[in-house]
Amino acid sequence: MKTSFRIEHDLIGEKKIPLDCYYGVQTARARDNFHITGVKLAGFSTFIRSLAQVKKACALANFELGLLSEAKKNAICEACDEIIAGKYHDQFVVDMIQGGAGTSTNMNANEVIANIGLELMGHEKGEYTYLHPNNDVNLSQSTNDAYPTALRVALFEKLGELIEAMTVIKDSCAGKAVEFKDVIKMGRTQLQDAVPMTLGQEFQTYAVMINEDIQRVTDARQLIREMNLGATAIGTGINSHPDYAKAAERRLQEVTGRPFVTAKDLVEATQDTGAYVQISGVLKRVATKMSKICSDLRLLSSGPRTGINEINLPAMQPGSSIMPGKVNPVIPEVVNQVCFQVIGSDVTVTLACEAGQLQLNVFEPVIAFNLFNSINMMRNAFKTLARSCVDGITANRERCRDLVLSSIGLVTALNPYIGYENATAVAKEALESGASVYDIVLHKKLLDKAQLEEIIKPENMVKPRSPSSPGGA
Repeated sequence: MKTSFRIEHDLIGEKKIPLDCYYGVQTARARDNFHITGVKLAGFSTFIRSLAQVKKACALANFELGLLSEAKKNAICEACDEIIAGKYHDQFVVDMIQGGAGTSTNMNANEVIANIGLELMGHEKGEYTYLHPNNDVNLSQSTNDAYPTALRVALFEKLGELIEAMTVIKDSCAGKAVEFKDVIKMGRTQLQDAVPMTLGQEFQTYAVMINEDIQRVTDARQLIREMNLGATAIGTGINSHPDYAKAAERRLQEVTGRPFVTAKDLVEATQDTGAYVQISGVLKRVATKMSKICSDLRLLSSGPRTGINEINLPAMQPGSSIMPGKVNPVIPEVVNQVCFQVIGSDVTVTLACEAGQLQLNVFEPVIAFNLFNSINMMRNAFKTLARSCVDGITANRERCRDLVLSSIGLVTALNPYIGYENATAVAKEALESGASVYDIVLHKKLLDKAQLEEIIKPENMVKPRSPSSPGGA
């Protein structure tokens, strides 16, 4: 009767591996050892593809230098191409957070690629005499250069996805800026009435804030183009060909279509995680500002009867199990929570980067886990915010105008025309009587209705203008 498993061995001893599994003994041990997050490598497909791209580039470089036979090179490259195409991702079973500086992840990739390659060569899984995970797939490499290079390849792609999502929400805000350009409203500082502005200016501000951060993410993305492939263990390139690093660089550029470059000092590049600190800090900056925007949207839509109620957010779902008719701002709320998580993750990344010792930082798995999670959540959250919230926002035009006319802050706009003393008297009377500034100015005949209406036109109150006359002569 045919057995349902094969026997593989390593330094620790022998272990049964199910016949249908493409991973091997070292992956199986890591799967058993690390029950940490419950999130496997398979949950991050971009990272798996990047691992395969690195392995393919290394195989091409090794063949170019005469270190790998054509048959083995072809088997490795074809196996990597299948993984890059999305196959076999379920075979990446190690927990994202693991001990060993990513060795378990590297071996998971090596073993899966080797066993796919063996079948392509006409052999059985586990027949490593013909294609070995370490001797062939990992040739001229160490976890310490293959893992961080794959991480950088994946981050380059993920940050590109984040930029796309940020562009979506930026464009949504810019569209509302145009739509609301003539909606006069009250600006506020310290949650108190300030001076008039337009709702369009408010949303244009959001668009500009987001666009600034798109540039910051773009800049940070360039930092991870520098990689340490060819460094092997600590950056000295031990066990690699003198021309391997440059060959691997060129082949990785070909495989990925991206401008990755070899660091000038591989010893430095193997231990320095400063790029991850920078990226995490930029993600925190984006999250901080986006959370502020979402808090603004919740304030501006508050009420609807007893709050600011200047805008309406799309009604997405009932808001209460006990209060009929209540609708909550659930989309901004969920984006707020994503931003809080990203800000907290920055602390983890910072501590993990600081904790690197001597020639290697062993904590890249937790760095990878947090950066990937942060980027994925923000990408999804920003697209959701655009499509399920901002795109559907409407303005309560009359409410916005009424708040301007009833606000004491209106006297600031009238000050150049009626003088400081009159403006102060109007403000005092408005506070004491509850009457509107608009009505008091007309009652005192400080301005006639036509003059007052001209002054409070949106285009006349929200930009610099000569105060020589109400008409702006």
